[in-house]
Amino acid sequence: MKIKEMTYVALFAAIMGALGFVPPIMLSFTPVPITLQTLGVLLAGGILGARLGGLSVTVFLLLVAAGLPLLSGGRGGIGVFVGPSAGYLFAYPITAFIIGYLVSRLRTINLGKILLTNLTVGIFMIYLIGIPVQAFVMDIPVLEAITLSLVYLPGDAIKATLAAYIVYRLRKHPALQKNIAKAS
Repeated sequence: MKIKEMTYVALFAAIMGALGFVPPIMLSFTPVPITLQTLGVLLAGGILGARLGGLSVTVFLLLVAAGLPLLSGGRGGIGVFVGPSAGYLFAYPITAFIIGYLVSRLRTINLGKILLTNLTVGIFMIYLIGIPVQAFVMDIPVLEAITLSLVYLPGDAIKATLAAYIVYRLRKHPALQKNIAKAS
């Protein structure tokens, strides 16, 4: 791995950590908070591509597992990987990888395609893994976990839209386009 690639991976792991400084929105009916870190996952995949995006989120999660309080609300340590939000965390690197793969395969980059990818694949993948794990850990039926998770959809749609706009603008910028293409 080249120095530039390591720098991109470290930068996006740091961005994920910085997004964790924004306090979570805790809901009374579910222990899984609303955070901005999903935005970081979508950005990492969309900007860095599949390999580096997935790697940057994996590095972030390894730092969290090592005990750094980088998750929203100052959470960290191995215990977060057995709690109700564990499935969402496990989905982060997979989602970044898939988003990166799909965005890099687009023949023409436009905001609509990136947004559609973020919404249909990105958010769906996080829910696909996160909801069943949440149901298992909370010992509730999966259908009830799905119902609880509906509250996250508006915020996730906003994060997907913001990520799509940022990815679109960066991938259209000539100087950055060359660097992103080399790193992908």
